[in-house]
Amino acid sequence: MWLYVLLVSFLWAAVWFFRDRQMLSSFEDKYVFITGCDSGFGNLLAKSLDKKGFRVLAGCLTLKGADSLQRATSPKLRSTLLDVTSSESIRKAVDWVRTEVGGKGLFGLVNNAGVVNPMGPTEWMHIEDYQNVLAVNTFGVIEVSLAFLPLLKQARGRVVNVSSVLGRLSANGGGYCISKYAIEAFSDNLRRSMYHFGLKVSIVEPGFFKTAATNLESIEASLRQLWDRLSPETRQSYGEDYFPNYVKIQSFLMNIICDPDLSKVTNCMEHALQARHPRTRYSAGWDAKLLWLPLSYLPAFIVDISLAIILPKPAHRVH
Repeated sequence: MWLYVLLVSFLWAAVWFFRDRQMLSSFEDKYVFITGCDSGFGNLLAKSLDKKGFRVLAGCLTLKGADSLQRATSPKLRSTLLDVTSSESIRKAVDWVRTEVGGKGLFGLVNNAGVVNPMGPTEWMHIEDYQNVLAVNTFGVIEVSLAFLPLLKQARGRVVNVSSVLGRLSANGGGYCISKYAIEAFSDNLRRSMYHFGLKVSIVEPGFFKTAATNLESIEASLRQLWDRLSPETRQSYGEDYFPNYVKIQSFLMNIICDPDLSKVTNCMEHALQARHPRTRYSAGWDAKLLWLPLSYLPAFIVDISLAIILPKPAHRVH
């Protein structure tokens, strides 16, 4: 019995390994539109795809980001301004891409633009904090995807949505985890509804990486703003030592977990664009594979206890 199971498992792994390494033969005629190319993952991906011969169309939030990217890449790379929270900006970007690709259609769409802060205890949040993050990370991704679907269907292309390990396990308060949970659901639904049109949809779930969004100074400044606007009663319930202790723990975790090698994420994006059979999900980073993903499969009470041990204790808590 066990020999049969091992044999089947070995054959399945061998077939998957072979299938996973089959790549497209040429990229020169394939247009890929990437959002959030000012810095971070999007910027690195645009440069890498440009070197490989893709026709990269980069969406940047700022003119400075677009100019900087243009100077660092070949003349084939084209850039445009894009604010994913603006329907008018998205419409203009679609018109621009349609002109660029002509009759070829759009081979790839990478929804990379996103924001992280504010993140912190749920009680410290206002409804506007959730709305601002969801506007970029969720509704921005959805609206951009829907707007580009005709061009993607025309090329029988593929969509790569950047989620997060925190789209599997909500380890912190604020809109970020919620937005990534929503992207998981949207991507699954999009993949199933587009299956018969030959459109492929992949999700990249990075762990923690060192980017502008995870800069310790930025995180502390965001937490300070949340703390300073709390009512005196709420601050008293946590105690004045809670804020500095919370910041210390966040800094400690970021220093240990955050990976500076952004290529671990962009390599997953590139595989999703280059492979004949892209994976449904990609986990990027050691912490995603060895910490967050396994933790997400454990019973909820174990996860609750684990996170409760790490975080500081409020002054007026129930014993």
